Amino acid sequence: MLTIAVKAARRAGNIINQASRNLDILNVTRKSHSDFVSEVDGAAEEAIIKILLDAYPDHSILAEESGSQSGQKQSDYQWIIDPLDGTTNFLHGFPKYCVSIALLHRGVLSQAVIYDPVSNELFTASRGRGAYLNDHRIRVSKRTNLSESLIGTGFPFRDLSFMEAYLAMFKAVIPKTAGIRRPGSAALDLAYVAAGRYDGFWEIGLSPWDIAAGCLLIIEAGGMVSDLEGNDHYLKSGQVVAGNPKIFPQLMEIISPYITDQLSAQNR
Repeated sequence: MLTIAVKAARRAGNIINQASRNLDILNVTRKSHSDFVSEVDGAAEEAIIKILLDAYPDHSILAEESGSQSGQKQSDYQWIIDPLDGTTNFLHGFPKYCVSIALLHRGVLSQAVIYDPVSNELFTASRGRGAYLNDHRIRVSKRTNLSESLIGTGFPFRDLSFMEAYLAMFKAVIPKTAGIRRPGSAALDLAYVAAGRYDGFWEIGLSPWDIAAGCLLIIEAGGMVSDLEGNDHYLKSGQVVAGNPKIFPQLMEIISPYITDQLSAQNR
């Protein structure tokens, strides 16, 4: 299954690379505030779905652009697809975007592929078999102190209801780390945690296709992932915090009170 997912990701990457040479003639529409979609997203998604369903016609699909499931909706297998994570970056010629494909088997993440077509970096993972970058085993970083760590994040841009909580987290984290980076592709950010380039990451307001593949990569690379309440409901909540085993709890300690306070206020 991983081989088919890699084939699909590379095909989508070829479509994206070809389109990157002619950004000025692309058809672009706005889905919502700061959330854009281009004809490239659609073409890449169609290519991925075709390859997956040709190989596994009894599987179901959950994709960012087509939204609702296709294939066999009651299947034990569900592919979760983001054909172009970082569309806004792509449309501006900012080279931080990727293809993300994950497979759920009976609700459990089992396969993951994140492909960066700009750098030709292919991140892959299968449950219980480790995580890889271009066929080389990767592991999360070994840093133990948050003060020496580089942390990735992303500003909420779809759902702004948690913006105040997020800004409070950001303000609290800044002085306690070596630096924070926000390139604009959550899937790629999570892959960077798995590869040890970041020591941790957090973001709010994401969708399953933004994070599914990256979360499995981190788990298989020896890292930790949860939602901001410390549970494993991140695919449903869209809140994710991740890191190596030493940095993860330190990051959680700083940011989790802010989301807890806001949720408590909303439930009053």
